[in-house]
Amino acid sequence: MVLGRKLAVGTAVAALSALALPAQADTATYPPGRITVDVVGVNGSGCPQGTASVAAASDNTSFTVTYSNYLAQAGAGSSGTDFRKNCQLALQIHVPQGFTYAIARADYRGFAHLQRGAYGQERANYYFQGMAQTARTTHQFNGPYSDNWQAADQTDYADLVFAPCGEERNLNVNTELRVYPGSSSPQSLSFMSMDSTDGSVSTVYHFAWKECPGV
Repeated sequence: MVLGRKLAVGTAVAALSALALPAQADTATYPPGRITVDVVGVNGSGCPQGTASVAAASDNTSFTVTYSNYLAQAGAGSSGTDFRKNCQLALQIHVPQGFTYAIARADYRGFAHLQRGAYGQERANYYFQGMAQTARTTHQFNGPYSDNWQAADQTDYADLVFAPCGEERNLNVNTELRVYPGSSSPQSLSFMSMDSTDGSVSTVYHFAWKECPGV
């Protein structure tokens, strides 16, 4: 299912400037101009080179990650490592001066085919380079299940972690899929994907914005 696409980088993301963390919060204020994101690192069995792309919303409210070869499976015909796939992306964000951002919500989507007795898990976290990692969340789907799946992680405003103003730090985005056969028949196959061959299924990361002080 690898499409061989080059890692495409669209516009995306957030803001940094002025030393110190931002003061006044205003999630309705978005930075002006063009926000860009560069993929400076990609690693993991779920996103081989050329199978992940990043793009930003035109209104600076979010950015998306689209995968084309992100599938975990267990059961008939699977190898011992197929049950777990992961992807780690390091994103370098360039934004207009005077703003900074946090990740307020992440929406994950894909397709799962899980036999009776099998189950799949989607796990994720994200953090800024040099700062404490967010807690890894886990969403579980139990068989029998054969349909699109969706999971969301949302952070209360008081718990948001903003990028430091005036510093450029990579945003590290980590995801993982696991499929366990459980009590399903050894002759059956279960799988869970977080990918799309036509670009219609994407993971969406939503921003919260703050203006930096002294600007």
